[in-house]
Amino acid sequence: MESFSADWLSLRESADHAARAHALADGLAGHLARRRDPALRAVDLAAGTGSNVRYLLSRLPAIAHWTLVDHDAALLAQAWRTLTPLVLPTGRAFDVRQGDLNDVGSLPLDGCALVTASALLDLVSADWLRVFAGTCRTAGTDVLCALSYCGRIECEPAHPYDARVRELVNAHQRTDKGFGPALGPDAADVAAATFRAEGYDVSTATSDWVLDASLKELQRQLVQGWAGAAREIAQDEHRDIDAWLAQRRAWIDAGVSVGRVGHVDLLALV
Repeated sequence: MESFSADWLSLRESADHAARAHALADGLAGHLARRRDPALRAVDLAAGTGSNVRYLLSRLPAIAHWTLVDHDAALLAQAWRTLTPLVLPTGRAFDVRQGDLNDVGSLPLDGCALVTASALLDLVSADWLRVFAGTCRTAGTDVLCALSYCGRIECEPAHPYDARVRELVNAHQRTDKGFGPALGPDAADVAAATFRAEGYDVSTATSDWVLDASLKELQRQLVQGWAGAAREIAQDEHRDIDAWLAQRRAWIDAGVSVGRVGHVDLLALV
């Protein structure tokens, strides 16, 4: 299963929260409020340091208890430290659980009203997604999955090698991330069809990262990561990839680089 550092998760959090399809979260909040249940429970998968719960905590006041699930105990420990002062004053509760998301049957979904995840669906396989959607439907849970990468990378100033790097990155996104061949850029479309096949009412909305000079370090990390992924796929193109990376870094350092990375949020209501 692919792991991410706490530093990377922290670096991307502001871009993640700004990008979110706020209208989907608002619609979900109204849907949950109409249940008039004071003990609704939600489970956040691949929770990391708790960024998704930090975004949703004030937006979903109907959720009385959050359970954060991740395979990385160190990330969950950080989630515990950062969420405790945010959750306790609200009178709500949360807990963290280390677990393997490959074992969908072991996920603590019984009795929960909502399953959430952020930046997960593009890492999983179609087979995993089918099992997951079916398990959620059996449990009767609503589902909110945010920030699935959809294959769009737009950068300015333009570089002649941009399209090739994007092609290689998208090919890398489809390699196994620990759940079988990853859906990568197809994740949002496949997920929408899969949840609809289970009888869900599905809505999607764009949630693109917008990258400007205020996010220089995030841009640096992104282009470095894109170059590394491209090298893995096209091992005979290292010279061209390195030249592309050097120019992209120069534009970022000069404060003239802007970009957009395409994502999609998905809400599935039972």
